[in-house]
Amino acid sequence: MPDEQPTAERRSYAKGVARRQEILDRAIEVFARRGSDRTSLRAIADEVGVTHAALGHYFGSLEELLVAVYRESESRDGPGEPDPEATPIELMRGWTAANHEVPGLVQLYSSLVATALEEGHPVAREFATERFARTRAELAERVRHNQEAGRLRRDADPDAVAALVVAASDGLQTQWLLDPSAPQDAALALLERLLAPAD
Repeated sequence: MPDEQPTAERRSYAKGVARRQEILDRAIEVFARRGSDRTSLRAIADEVGVTHAALGHYFGSLEELLVAVYRESESRDGPGEPDPEATPIELMRGWTAANHEVPGLVQLYSSLVATALEEGHPVAREFATERFARTRAELAERVRHNQEAGRLRRDADPDAVAALVVAASDGLQTQWLLDPSAPQDAALALLERLLAPAD
């Protein structure tokens, strides 16, 4: 008998986790299609097919929901394990192609970064700050590896190259959202030439 309550609690917890995942799955579909337009918990609850109270229970705030949706979609639909020999520009080409398939999630990401710059949005700020720091660190390590392999110029500071690649990636992404004819491919080709080792 003493084990019954913990077992019931575990079942309840498991149901809660499953329900939260169901909501996230549906929310990802909604955001992939339309981005973060009409973003209120009530509007999203209506589109996802749950009550406003249920959405608030599982995510607390709109900001927490948006971050959870983006993180979940990124972990699920990311490009997978990248080629360890790929240069940062080659990675960017892969990111660009993947982003063209989910413009709504690209818009959601851009909205989260913009929100992070405003006061009073700690969840978005923590998300963006941590993500930028992690991405720069990973790219800088990749730059060092590429420099040692002779694939990138050796006189460029790896941390600066990483920051430049992040800036180029996000900037080109924003331009594409506003104007699909923005020359993303040409810009990436130019950046690739600038970082190429001297002959």
